Amino acid sequence: MADDPSDLLGFVSSLGGGDGLRVEENLGEGYVRLRVSEAERRQAKHDIRCVEDVVIELLRNARDAGARRIFVCTSRSGDLRTTVVIDDGTGVPDDMRERIFEARVTSKLDTVHMDQWGVHGRGMALFSVRQNAVRAEVVDSGVGRGTALRVVTNANDVSERAEQSKWPTVRRDGGSLSIVRGPHNIVRTCCEFGLAERGTCRVYVGSPSEIVATIRARAKTGVPESDSPTVTGRLAAATDALTLREAAADVGIEMSERTAYRIVGGEIAPVRNVALALEATLDPKERHADGEGARISLSKEDSAELRAAMARDFSLVTQRYYLELVGEPEVRVSRGKVTVTFHVDEAD
Repeated sequence: MADDPSDLLGFVSSLGGGDGLRVEENLGEGYVRLRVSEAERRQAKHDIRCVEDVVIELLRNARDAGARRIFVCTSRSGDLRTTVVIDDGTGVPDDMRERIFEARVTSKLDTVHMDQWGVHGRGMALFSVRQNAVRAEVVDSGVGRGTALRVVTNANDVSERAEQSKWPTVRRDGGSLSIVRGPHNIVRTCCEFGLAERGTCRVYVGSPSEIVATIRARAKTGVPESDSPTVTGRLAAATDALTLREAAADVGIEMSERTAYRIVGGEIAPVRNVALALEATLDPKERHADGEGARISLSKEDSAELRAAMARDFSLVTQRYYLELVGEPEVRVSRGKVTVTFHVDEAD
């Protein structure tokens, strides 16, 4: 190829249509130098091979946003699969909802997270997800509010395992659980991540209705400093089926009014976090006592302060029911539980 710029323009034009937008330089002998945008697009297509790859990237993204609880609901209609991931992490500013899907955009300027799935923090994960999806969007978020992110994939373009509802089989190796068999589906992806990040966050996976029921059972209804409900809190705060259905739609989960009534009525049970659900499949002799809460240890000072505070608050009951508190309340701590016992007698 000649060095004259006009020859280069002619070459670009000869490629036809959009090819000129993909090529930065013709190197001759059939070789070209791709533009950065085209190289990124091709890398993104390579990064996502199946829907399980999408899910793991969304899980890692939520973890890196400081989420303590991550809720994954997924459903399929025809060739289209909809996956909604809701977390209680730091959230996404309003003006960044679209930009986080651009290449090389990341909130981790000085850190790169290396885990068993590779490097995370290059600013390419969400870009790769969108490049391979029919649609990928932040449905609801905000600083301090958590995030609801919805991704729609086409099974003809992004493959998936046939047995998506099957759970893996686990065994206990020393003090930890390990997966020994089962299809490499979305459930297993969530389980592998949930076990690996057990000390960092809890992962819940299920149908849209199960996840809404779980969020209502696990989430707090409080609001952050912005006075705007958290993503999970607005679902927990819904008191009737119509409000719940609207709140679910606002975070990317579509459901019928009948399903919303069933959730409000307690007909749909919440799911356990994946680590606890896998624990429950073991033989009773292999199980560890493991509740929804973490291992708790109270200092003597905190325990004494708690006893004093509970004694003060319990005075409301003693006055109304003519009771007398005998001694100080007893505080017992176990995994995931703090139990306070009041010893009472009839007042004189």
